[in-house]
Amino acid sequence: MSDQIRIEGTCNPDFAAVRRAFEDNFEHRGEIGSSVCVYKDGEKVVDLWGGYVDRQKQLPWDKDTIVIMNSVSKSMSALCVHMLIDRGVIGFDEPVANYWPEFAQAGKEAVLVRHVLSHTDGVIFSDAAPAGSWFDWNAHVKALEVQEPAWQPGTGGAYNSVNIGFLLGELVRRTTGKSIGKFWREEVTRPLGVDYQIGLQPDEKARVSDMHENPKNGFFQIAGDPTTPLSRAFRSGPKGYFQNIRELREIEMPSFGGHGNARAIARVYAMLAGDGEIDGVRLLSAEAVERASQLVWDNDCIMTRRRLRMGYGFMHNEPETAPMGSNPKAFGHTGTGGAFAWCDRDRNMSFAYCTNLQREGPGIGPRGASVSVAAGGGPAPSWL
Repeated sequence: MSDQIRIEGTCNPDFAAVRRAFEDNFEHRGEIGSSVCVYKDGEKVVDLWGGYVDRQKQLPWDKDTIVIMNSVSKSMSALCVHMLIDRGVIGFDEPVANYWPEFAQAGKEAVLVRHVLSHTDGVIFSDAAPAGSWFDWNAHVKALEVQEPAWQPGTGGAYNSVNIGFLLGELVRRTTGKSIGKFWREEVTRPLGVDYQIGLQPDEKARVSDMHENPKNGFFQIAGDPTTPLSRAFRSGPKGYFQNIRELREIEMPSFGGHGNARAIARVYAMLAGDGEIDGVRLLSAEAVERASQLVWDNDCIMTRRRLRMGYGFMHNEPETAPMGSNPKAFGHTGTGGAFAWCDRDRNMSFAYCTNLQREGPGIGPRGASVSVAAGGGPAPSWL
């Protein structure tokens, strides 16, 4: 390794390939700062971090550095709703309007909870939302109440880039009286002891690395094209590059505003790999994990312009864009910044990676893909 690159942490010899791929990202793929973590059979076998938080490579990425992990938070928001379904607070096959009566407008009375979880509800736009309303919860929710679905709910699927966090978060708020960030902090962070939050406290903000812009990021290229459905979904957001703005750190944005590191998310997914339990802490029943792990649709997505295999809040293994090892039943989630996490229940294994340099391309990109393939085996993308 170059003297300029710092790699710290631990790696079980059985997973030496992960360390090699992690180092290779810094040597050959332009990595700035990142972390990777792997659990096997409930034990942490890889916990590596390295590089720097700044492009000038003056400030080291430390053990407790956190970064925005973007849409990984969609799966964490789904986990919150699965916990409430497991407790009988929310019905998996019940209409959303049973808990949120104002939602039953403009053809949405038949939208079920499972439709929202699986990105099949059709509520992918928020045309009535004022500019900048991502950070005004009530204004954006009111816009969703009057939004007409883009298709008959339950008959098709497309990535719900912005709205799913509001939809799931409002279900949590309506049924528990708590915001989704507060529910997460109390019901997941504390029991599992993980360093991941949706809405940061001042001491947590002090440990955040900026997310560095990458002109090769395909997702933001699509969002920046005014002719695309993804651009329409982004209309109510802030102008310009928003990944490091104060609001995204302080205000709960459960679609893509969660901040943490690989160690935290790998532990959450290790709980899922262990059928809802890790280290004696159970968050879900085995039956709930089985329900959550089902594949719902597999198709080219109009929003992301790539193939997606989508389940109930989780993406499923797709070797060309989201390689999750050798098991086609593995499930997890990508983040447009480059974060990537998944679990394989058959092997009781979980993986997570995060970076402060946005990924390349519309899929997970070569840095996330390389460490994921090293951890889980299976076919590498043809372009890697």
